Amino acid sequence: MAQLILMPGKERSAMKRHPWLFAGSVGRLEGRARPGDTVEVLSDNLKPLGRAAYSPSSQIRARFWTFDADESVDDAFFKRRIAQAVARRQALPELRGQQGLRLIHAESDGLPGVVADQYGDTVVVQLTSAGADKWRNAIVQGLLKATGCARIYERSDSDVRGLEGLEPTVGWLHGAPAEGERPGLVIDEYGVKLAVDVVGGHKTGFYLDQRDNRAWLRSVAADKDILNCFCYTAGFSLQALAGGARSVLSIDSSGPALAQAQANLALNPQLPAERAEWQEADVFQALRDFRKAGRSFDLIVLDPPKFAPSAAHADRAARAYKDINLLGFRLLRPGGLLMTYSCSGGIGLELFQKIVAGAALDAGRSARIVRRLSGTADHPVALNFPEGEYLKGLLVQVD
Repeated sequence: MAQLILMPGKERSAMKRHPWLFAGSVGRLEGRARPGDTVEVLSDNLKPLGRAAYSPSSQIRARFWTFDADESVDDAFFKRRIAQAVARRQALPELRGQQGLRLIHAESDGLPGVVADQYGDTVVVQLTSAGADKWRNAIVQGLLKATGCARIYERSDSDVRGLEGLEPTVGWLHGAPAEGERPGLVIDEYGVKLAVDVVGGHKTGFYLDQRDNRAWLRSVAADKDILNCFCYTAGFSLQALAGGARSVLSIDSSGPALAQAQANLALNPQLPAERAEWQEADVFQALRDFRKAGRSFDLIVLDPPKFAPSAAHADRAARAYKDINLLGFRLLRPGGLLMTYSCSGGIGLELFQKIVAGAALDAGRSARIVRRLSGTADHPVALNFPEGEYLKGLLVQVD
């Protein structure tokens, strides 16, 4: 096994069990290692620190599999880690019976670059690091053993694979349907049916991390006029209708997403379809048009796509978040609620709160945070990896 030897003083993050080693921390590689190979990590004085996946193309030069220098990284290792991740979720009462569930949350489950979501009897896996890519077969076998699922589909098509020198990879890994057949996956989320497109949908087909926030919206939706921006396939919108909203206007720039959203509504004949309005538009422009037309709402959901994939994009993203929240504040009625989110890793919670505060100030609205919003229990955040808390949100009420 090759050895990755760190620069003097660069072992501190590893000693704190942070799973990433950046290129600037690495002194030299002794031996040969291909992308994804497991290497032994040593301090400059040759103290063993653990074993990691080597990625020569990435600024994150290695990702730790284990901080136990004697633990083997083999097929049994992945079966064990996957079984532990699944068992942790089975032990949480609020996750039992969920038909849509994140099984593996990458670094926070000790499996850097590995994400796995389960929708009924189908698991969707996303491998975003060289190490995860290297151990694809072991990961698949571990998922099969831990879940007994019928099918596994790979959606390793995110942009971050390019940073690892990896090409996009998609397709069935187990239980492929007949040629030309596309499995119709429908999950039930708190009594609302939602179709999941694992082949063509965003990420792994759905945004499971907002499950609890959608349920909370349902609990306060009664008799409110609600605006859902960047609605995707209408998870928030349908829960609002289920909660008795007076009206729900859903906006997205994607025609196919809106078509799926309306198909999702059709799956739920118990919901009042006449209270739903759909608009295909650029959200920023639509909000400006609402302002000019004098429209207003009791509750607005702002759940935009990732504006800042890394800290290098933070300034540009901050301007976009400021703009969208400013527009939102101007459209709220007195006493109205704004559910606003950032899923950008490059924007921390403290900065996001400052951006939202600045937007309220510029909009001339007095407002207060009444609840902090985050991901669900199946999206844990490891204490040694705060970067895993990518979804942050605020529930803000205006005077």
